[in-house]
Amino acid sequence: MLGPGGVGGLLAALLSRAGHRVICVAGEETAHVLRRDGIQVRSRRFGDFTAAVEAGTELREPADLCIVAVKATALDAAAERVAPERLGAAPVLPLLNGIEHADVLRARYGARQVVPGVIRVESTRTAPGVIVHGSPFAEIDLAGTAGQDLGPLAALLTDAGVRTTVAGDETAVLWAKLAFLAPFALLTTRYGLTIGETRTGRREELVRLVEEAAAVSRACGVPADPAGILARYDSFPAATKSSMQRDAEAGRPLELDAIGGALLRSAERHGVEVPLARRLVAELAGG
Repeated sequence: MLGPGGVGGLLAALLSRAGHRVICVAGEETAHVLRRDGIQVRSRRFGDFTAAVEAGTELREPADLCIVAVKATALDAAAERVAPERLGAAPVLPLLNGIEHADVLRARYGARQVVPGVIRVESTRTAPGVIVHGSPFAEIDLAGTAGQDLGPLAALLTDAGVRTTVAGDETAVLWAKLAFLAPFALLTTRYGLTIGETRTGRREELVRLVEEAAAVSRACGVPADPAGILARYDSFPAATKSSMQRDAEAGRPLELDAIGGALLRSAERHGVEVPLARRLVAELAGG
């Protein structure tokens, strides 16, 4: 597990609880805490439990699977902790926000090894080794290519408690998440509002931004359903915050380029006008 934070820590703990040997690769402070205390999970969905894991600052032995769950802002530095020769032919499963990270990992580990995926979950690291899982769900979609048998990987994750589906091609899987995530992340972060406050007090902007993201998605060949996206926002608990918003509140680097920047670059390539997205990204970058 490269990056045992909110997402990676939850997955590492669930896989450990399911009986798998898990090695977490992280910075020295986090690795020390995990070796000493394991990973403590607080979850309405999975219960409260502590899972034992191994941990170090780099991968020192072969692995059967490498899950990459770092923030996009930390990807280049984190990847240096996992040398390609240590992985051999093991699959690399990135669960990052955005649509451009898969090519970065392919350049390092090889095209056939990288299995892009997306995860839908609200999970936060409140301290090294302490994970608070707030959503009633944790779901992964895998993107396969011809000749890849992702059934065993999907079964491994599903058996650990994370419903996992082999969902289709990479573009469709990644854009399905970005078209949903970008409006949520940009608006909640720009105005410092929860989803409940955003969908009421900033409803007009939310609708416009969803329509812009959907238009870019369609231009990239992936159908999008703005009404369905809005319905998902409306179903969220009112106090829900985006991960980008939580990063802003904590003073951490924002995944602005991976989310908003990727949306703008795709829009420019396809000649799609996204004035609201462009303004919000500029304001967040300048703030």
